[in-house]
Amino acid sequence: MTSVRRSDVAQAAGVSPAVVSYVLNGGPRPVSADARRRVEAAIAELGYRPNKVAQALRGTRTHSIAMLMPDHLNPHFAELAQAMEDEAQRRGYVLIIGTAANDVEREQSYLRSFLDRQVDGVVLISAAADPDVHEIEAAGIPLVLLDRAALGATHSSVVTDNRAAAALGVRHLQQHGRTRLRFLSGPAELEPVRERDRGWQETTGDDIDAQVWRSAFSRDAGYRAVRAAIAETGVDFDGLFTASDAQAIGALRALREAGARVPEDVAVVSLDGSEAGLYTLPGLTSVVQDVRRLAAEAVEILVTGAGSTTAPVHLVLEPSLRRLGSCGCDPAPGTG
Repeated sequence: MTSVRRSDVAQAAGVSPAVVSYVLNGGPRPVSADARRRVEAAIAELGYRPNKVAQALRGTRTHSIAMLMPDHLNPHFAELAQAMEDEAQRRGYVLIIGTAANDVEREQSYLRSFLDRQVDGVVLISAAADPDVHEIEAAGIPLVLLDRAALGATHSSVVTDNRAAAALGVRHLQQHGRTRLRFLSGPAELEPVRERDRGWQETTGDDIDAQVWRSAFSRDAGYRAVRAAIAETGVDFDGLFTASDAQAIGALRALREAGARVPEDVAVVSLDGSEAGLYTLPGLTSVVQDVRRLAAEAVEILVTGAGSTTAPVHLVLEPSLRRLGSCGCDPAPGTG
């Protein structure tokens, strides 16, 4: 028989799990008489029995951190998760990982699950442009927005300078003499994408033949977007910058199927710097996000409590450039 969880009570009563917690524990926040009656009725109807072990842990640390990301198939997010797990383990914490599959409702379900598990902190790479974290806030659980953070975010965040990253990639294509540039960007509603768009716009001048395409951050989406563009206008560009390695990997296949040589006909530069780009042919020149430092800074904020009692901590990390063969550079064999 499946045990009844606090989230089940919350759903039946039409309140948040945090409100159920307040009723059970007598605070720390007040609950209206109507909400209290509904919670108590749901508890009686469902036969809910609070977890005594979890109750005993309240007020103490469970030495667990939860990480929620939008897509585990994206090599950048997969490497971030591995770096987070390594850093958490080094600090004596267990990492719980969830994948929202770019679904906002699934993201909310995971956040409630983390709340039930009494985690010490949450690292969120949200599938939403403006994530709903009010239940995490209500429970007083520290939160760090990783990789994606809206401007003026009220929670601590650790991100790469996406504007500078896009500018770095575009300038490198221009240094190779490419003047007919295309940018395969991502979903326009996401803040890091908007920053990458700004970096692109600021770096491409009026004398450059420049166009922007869009797709999701996946290999299949990158492949389909580039294949569709080529089907419509042919290979009428000599430089391609992609907003992620995943898109670039799909784009390389589309270019090869169209008979375009990389980098002779089209130079390609991507943004992420994941290990997957070391094994494409040619190797993928990328603007690198330092996933190890991103993870280390996020865990540091949670473990030390920085930003929980004072103003939020916002860290913006500088990108770097990894030169391989897809742009026209000539790296030594085996480098990466």
